[in-house]
Amino acid sequence: MLELDHLAIAATTLEEGCDWVAQRLGTAPIRGGRHAFFGTHNCLLGLENGLYLEVIAIDPDAPPPGRPRWFDLDRMAGPPRLSNWICRTEDLEATQAALPGIGPQVALERGDLRWRMAVPENGQLPFDGCHAAVIQWDGDLHPAAALPATGITLRRLIVTHPDAQALEARMAPRLIDRRVVFETGAIGLRAEFDTPGGCKFLG
Repeated sequence: MLELDHLAIAATTLEEGCDWVAQRLGTAPIRGGRHAFFGTHNCLLGLENGLYLEVIAIDPDAPPPGRPRWFDLDRMAGPPRLSNWICRTEDLEATQAALPGIGPQVALERGDLRWRMAVPENGQLPFDGCHAAVIQWDGDLHPAAALPATGITLRRLIVTHPDAQALEARMAPRLIDRRVVFETGAIGLRAEFDTPGGCKFLG
């Protein structure tokens, strides 16, 4: 089975992405760290119920990784946007077999964190990037546990795609989460949050 783990905001620069989130949710993400394997870096914002929000961008000080970056960041342009949703599993191999196309495993680390993630070789997940990315944390550490409380709660994640019914049918046997909604329409993600300042949106 899969559980919703975190949401990713792609940005051309980390500063721009963090400002974008702060303006919309009323709370600024804090510095995370670097991902040497992909040449990216991030900032994080804690959410209620063990979730978190990740702002991720290409690290201008890192050498090119020699392969496409995750989250399709090599093709990121324009303003920041909610780009990906990430689910965790306790059996990444079985999930890869059940969900072909999510990519081979990549072993990653940042500080004390260790994890494996299925990353497509071209950087883009199935269904034009609307498919969930899949992660398996190695060990007991999880980023959300170390983040300050914000009082921000995910209400809904709306995954929109012209072939949303097929994507929902593919995910439904493995993901049971009423917060995740699939709708037919133009490609995109939209998240609704309850915050201390009222209902807010990221898209």
